[in-house]
Amino acid sequence: MPRKSLVSSFLFLGLMFAPALAAAGECAERHQGSLPTNRHKQVDAIFAPWSGKTTPGCVVGISRDGALDYARGYGMSNLEYDVPITPQSIFYTASITKQFTAFAIGLLAQEGKLSLGDDIRKYLPEMPDYGKTITIAHLMHHTNGLREQGQLLNLAGWRGDDLYTEADVLWALTRQRGLNFAPGSEIVYGNAAYTLLGVIVRRVSGKSLRAFADERIFKPLGMADTHFYDDHTELVPRRASAYNPREGGGWRISVPHNDSTKLFTTIVDLLKWEQNLLDARVGGPELIALLQTSGRLNNGTATLYGGGLHLEDHRGLRMVGHDGMDGGYRTDAILFPDQRLAIVALCNNGTIAPSDLTRKVAEVYLGELLKNVMPPAVKVPEAELSALVGNYWSPLTDAVVRLEVKDGALRQVGVPTAFVPIGNGAFRPGESMHVWRFSKPVANAPHELSIKDTWPTTRDFIRMTAPTPTDSALASFAGKYRSDEVAMTYTVRVADGKLVIRWPRRDEVVLDAVGGDRFVGSLGTVTFTRAASGGIDGLTISHRRLRRLRAERLVGG
Repeated sequence: MPRKSLVSSFLFLGLMFAPALAAAGECAERHQGSLPTNRHKQVDAIFAPWSGKTTPGCVVGISRDGALDYARGYGMSNLEYDVPITPQSIFYTASITKQFTAFAIGLLAQEGKLSLGDDIRKYLPEMPDYGKTITIAHLMHHTNGLREQGQLLNLAGWRGDDLYTEADVLWALTRQRGLNFAPGSEIVYGNAAYTLLGVIVRRVSGKSLRAFADERIFKPLGMADTHFYDDHTELVPRRASAYNPREGGGWRISVPHNDSTKLFTTIVDLLKWEQNLLDARVGGPELIALLQTSGRLNNGTATLYGGGLHLEDHRGLRMVGHDGMDGGYRTDAILFPDQRLAIVALCNNGTIAPSDLTRKVAEVYLGELLKNVMPPAVKVPEAELSALVGNYWSPLTDAVVRLEVKDGALRQVGVPTAFVPIGNGAFRPGESMHVWRFSKPVANAPHELSIKDTWPTTRDFIRMTAPTPTDSALASFAGKYRSDEVAMTYTVRVADGKLVIRWPRRDEVVLDAVGGDRFVGSLGTVTFTRAASGGIDGLTISHRRLRRLRAERLVGG
């Protein structure tokens, strides 16, 4: 097969980016600014809360222009055996993995063995034909519309600590009759797409993703402590365990159980990879440029997500990177290409937000270059905040946002972060740059809410005005509901004046009424549907990365 370009629609952008890679080294010193001599003590202070011998913690690594500037562990790798975290500790990186999977796809594209514009059914013929083409590029950029694998398995009866495999994910995905959205019309981050990319690597190369990455990525870069983990029974020397808080105090082990595209690595190895994103020693400038080139929606809108990398402007500086979260593992790896500064934090404590920590480290190293772009807070009378309280529903996603005023601030129900008013009906959640904006009241019309986060598509909501069902009406929702898409039957009943739903191997979930036939619980939004006669004929379940999975009401159920 003749060699093809990575993908024609990205080629000219990649070639434009390549000179920037070459020029970055020439201007690195000019843009790094002066470094504080006590910077390592400042980094230690950032991680000090997790430096004791009774808590899991983090390891941080910082490199400048390819040279290791600092690496240190804080807290314990294993609480049972009193093993401390060190720069040699091996962590599961969660979604940092995605950039390596995308890179493997790019290597195969360089060799002409696939094209990013290919229909995924060319390599995954068992996937349903939805009448609209899903391409490899759609998978890479999260514009594919696939329902999320973890949520599907949850609804199929898997528990959070159950083992699941690549085959289990394929079982769930191949049963789906619908998508969240038409491919290319939106971006919704998810894991299913990258599981499928790993399968494509195996089917095209004839090697497992682990073997392919070892040969083509990790060994050439000298990443001797890095591998894709495809056997949950395998011993991994120096592996850090992971933990979450135990109710009532202390810690519980919280380690993911799956054999599907998991990456184990060290802080030192990840910094070698970050350097490759600068000097393109493996893969070459075109492939590195592809990873750092934004995908686009059908209407041309940039998604600000490349090949397994978020593409951001952080306080006026270009930044690429990715975070990860699974079980008690929390990870973040960021790179400032123009300053040639890489910062990686790997944590085994589910209460830690490493993205906050890496940015605090960036402030130590780049403080004089970073702009203050946080919108300032303004005063809003509590009466105005109270006017915004209520339940808001998104017609697009079927999601429900519940807002309350607590301790003098507007908040999401059950979420501790307070909303900070920034003027003109807009709020930011805490210190986030996300914007929640409420429309000005219009006579005889409900408030509307738009949410703008890191993704380019604004999510629109309307305040719900339909009354909640009376206690006597709740019984009409009770019954059995069957979804063949996850091979599961759900039982809905009334308990203690509320609807509850359960299915085999899962705890019962309480459903809170939010208006009309719509309810919310820990599994998301449950919306009951009605036949033309007015009787309830089914329900749909929507949760974050899964929209309107349908279950039909069983006759006599």
